[in-house]
Amino acid sequence: GAEEPGMEAEAQELPLGCGGGGVSPAPGRSPEGEERREPPQASVSNGGDEDSGRELVELKVIWNKNKYDVKFCLDSTGAELKQKIHSLTGLPPAMQKVMFKGLLPEEKTLREIKVTNGAKIMVVGSTINDVLAVNTPKEAAQQEVKAEENKKEPLCRQKQHRKVLDKGKPDDVMPSVKGVQERLPTVPLSGMYNKSGGKVRLTFKLEQDQLWIGTKERTEKLPMGSIKNVVSEPIEGHEDYHMMAFQLGPTEASYYWVYWVPTQYVDAIKDTVLGKWQYF
Repeated sequence: GAEEPGMEAEAQELPLGCGGGGVSPAPGRSPEGEERREPPQASVSNGGDEDSGRELVELKVIWNKNKYDVKFCLDSTGAELKQKIHSLTGLPPAMQKVMFKGLLPEEKTLREIKVTNGAKIMVVGSTINDVLAVNTPKEAAQQEVKAEENKKEPLCRQKQHRKVLDKGKPDDVMPSVKGVQERLPTVPLSGMYNKSGGKVRLTFKLEQDQLWIGTKERTEKLPMGSIKNVVSEPIEGHEDYHMMAFQLGPTEASYYWVYWVPTQYVDAIKDTVLGKWQYF
């Protein structure tokens, strides 16, 4: 009779150990009954695996001529799909335009917008590297253009001009003042050569809005408005003098070339001919 209390204590300890998790046995249930109920409790505790059983939908994601076959949860949102696309393509979500029957809403699930198996998801956007490659700094492009221009042979080295410049500076050419800009003189600019190597003078008739180009043979009276452009370039070795051309038509054949123009008058000539009168 004295051993019976100890036996009762031992019988009470058994269901506590089998139940685990600190669950107390229900009154009137045997230890054997508790052990039989453990399997269904274990299946409930594995409820976290329900994610793997969520309904998936097969998608065809198309981006930049690439196609990706994707299985994705039907209850995921458009924002989550964008993250998936990011992992596939490297395209940041903020730079994605995802299309399914219009622009894909980020806050709605694929089920809500009725995405079905085999649905095509169109993605538009460029990666950061693509953007940088396309948006090459304009400065770099301009430098390339300048580099190409620099490769071109200077005018004064070209054969058509060299035959005139090789005659040397005319003895009666007007003196030059390097680094200074002056108004046009009241007398004609004289002592220069034209393309044929003959002497030429320039007279600016401002009251008549004309430029007179005079040679030994004749004088051409050109309205200022007929001159489309004026180009000039310093003469190598004699940078205080320029070679200059007046564009009288659409092609280079219409350029009238004048050599050994004093540098201090170059800007004044351009401004006068092209209608800029700040020098007067």
